Amino acid sequence: MARSRSRSPQLDAPLGRGSSRQRSTSRDRFGRFTEWVARAMGTPAFLLILTLFCVLWICWNTLLPDHLRFDDAALGFTALTLMLSLQASYAAPLILLAQNRQDDRDRVQIEQDRQRAERNLADTEYLAREIVALRMSLEERNNQVVTRDVLRHELKALLAELGEPDDEPRESPRSGPRSTS
Repeated sequence: MARSRSRSPQLDAPLGRGSSRQRSTSRDRFGRFTEWVARAMGTPAFLLILTLFCVLWICWNTLLPDHLRFDDAALGFTALTLMLSLQASYAAPLILLAQNRQDDRDRVQIEQDRQRAERNLADTEYLAREIVALRMSLEERNNQVVTRDVLRHELKALLAELGEPDDEPRESPRSGPRSTS
C-alpha cells in the first residue's frame, strides 16, 4: 500500500519539468564549491602552497639528474607554465561564479534592508503623530483646567456679590412684586 502511495501524484505539489529539486541541489552544491575555491585562493596558505609547489617543481627539474627530470629548464619550464595557466583558467570563472552568488545574496539583503527601513519609517511617523496628538490633548486639557479655574473664580465673585445685603428689597421671581400693606 505504501508503494501505491509513493507512485501516485502528489496533489499538494505543483507539476514541474523533471526533477527540479535535484537540479537546484546540484546547482547549490556547485555554488558552494565555487565559493570554497574563491575563499581558498584568496588565503595566504594557498599562495604559500603554490609558491612551494613552483619552487619544488623548479628545483626538481634543475637539480636532479637528467633521467628524473620531466620539464626542461632550457625550454622555460613549459609544463609548469601549462599547469599554472590551467589553474588560472579554472580559477577565474570559479571566482566570477562565486562573486555572482554573493551579488545575489547582497541584492536580497539590500531588499530586506529597504523593507525594514520602510517599516521603521512608517513606525516612526506613526509614533510622531501619536506624540503630537498626546501633546495637543494635554494642551487642551491644561487650557480646560485654566478655564475652569477662571470660571470658578467668576462664580465665586458672583455669589459673593449676590450674598451682600442691598439697601433695596429684592423681589422674588416667583411671587411677583411685594405689596406693602
